[in-house]
Amino acid sequence: MDAGKDPFDVDLVFRLLRETVARLPKAAMFELRDRGHGSPFEQLVAALISARTRDEVSLPVSERLFAVANTPAAMAGLEEARLVGLLNGATFPEPKARDILALSRRIAEAGSVPDTLEGLMALRGVGPKIAALTLGIGFGRPAISVDIHVHRIVNRWGYVAAPTPERTMQALEAVLPERYWIEINERLVPFGKAICTGERPRCEGCLLIRQCRQVGVLPTRPAAGGPGAAPSPRRRSPRPPAMR
Repeated sequence: MDAGKDPFDVDLVFRLLRETVARLPKAAMFELRDRGHGSPFEQLVAALISARTRDEVSLPVSERLFAVANTPAAMAGLEEARLVGLLNGATFPEPKARDILALSRRIAEAGSVPDTLEGLMALRGVGPKIAALTLGIGFGRPAISVDIHVHRIVNRWGYVAAPTPERTMQALEAVLPERYWIEINERLVPFGKAICTGERPRCEGCLLIRQCRQVGVLPTRPAAGGPGAAPSPRRRSPRPPAMR
């Protein structure tokens, strides 16, 4: 065991995470759920909107869209140009509009949103992250959604060692108790945005420091401004791409 570190206790880690993020803004999909947009279809569409878009943008964009259409039939009935306008502010509004229209028409014809990972990923524009969010939040079924924050943090902890978000998802499925499969995204998104950041993570004062192996985090060193001044730890490598 690393000097100064405790054995990794996943139950303790989640208790500390809940305490740490209690006053931070929620991840967008969970905030939408709590605002009344927790249906599988709304979660699916909102997750697609959120791809490569900051939560601060995807949240109001999703709410604006759902005020106009929040069912497969209503969404499928929108003109593409109007949908693009409603998605204004999100990244890639034109291709996202085409994806949303295509999956809305398919779901409207089928009569329901697919309730399996494979079924969801068969829809246009839906990757593992979007499918897992839809299953976990929309259907309440255990599914691990791995975005850039989850991927970075669980590897930094030393809980798994995986080179890509896809591999991290597989590794977590093998070791993470199922009771935490949905919650891990809910906690690690705000934790990763505010504390365990990609560059210069705020390790000093972090409640999880004794559990975390700090894999890839460089030791602090005196800043140029004078002796004894130490910046926050830095990451060793750039961020990997996020999953759709």
